[in-house]
Amino acid sequence: MTDTTVAEIVTFRLNAGTDPDQFAKAAAQMTPFLYRTGAVISRTLSRDETGGWVDHITWTSMTAAKDAARAIMTAPEAAPFMKMIDVQSVNLRHADIYFSWAPEDHAPH
Repeated sequence: MTDTTVAEIVTFRLNAGTDPDQFAKAAAQMTPFLYRTGAVISRTLSRDETGGWVDHITWTSMTAAKDAARAIMTAPEAAPFMKMIDVQSVNLRHADIYFSWAPEDHAPH
């Protein structure tokens, strides 16, 4: 396997009583940690109609994604975010990216 661009997909639920807006603010406060890794391409945090959340981060490589997964446990910026997540509901996976598109990348001809 080559060290290609990787998607980190984390699905989870929040602890009972957690305010979604406060959670989103805590997620945004992790930006300095993510920036320090030097390996984040993009991040999207979403919630579906059932209250399930998806944190989708695109990393420059699998190595970077795994290094960040270890480092996040001690990153002070991540603590408020992590405390709001129901740890029993977490499902984390990584996947090599084979295709990615954004409108600003390639306009149709």
